Amino acid sequence: MKNIIEELYYGNLHPEGFIVPTDPEYRPLNRKISDLMEEAKRNFSENDFKALEEILDLNGETSSMLTSEAFVQGFRMGALMMVEVFCGEGKGVEKGD
Repeated sequence: MKNIIEELYYGNLHPEGFIVPTDPEYRPLNRKISDLMEEAKRNFSENDFKALEEILDLNGETSSMLTSEAFVQGFRMGALMMVEVFCGEGKGVEKGD
């Protein structure tokens, strides 16, 4: 395996593919969502169900944006921690950034 910098350069890092929530409530919640979607599909008109799907798709897009931003901010915070570890407190880091 190449070093992590080369892997990043070549676009070979895909951490989102390895995320598996460990919260025991995750799978039951997903099951409940699936069950409710099936119930909605049976009970809603075709147009109402399509509207629901569109709302959920848009919600998924905004959730993805938030997750991406959280990753970026977490990465930056981790990098700043490493700067502090190697340089000492307050060295090489502007306060308030």
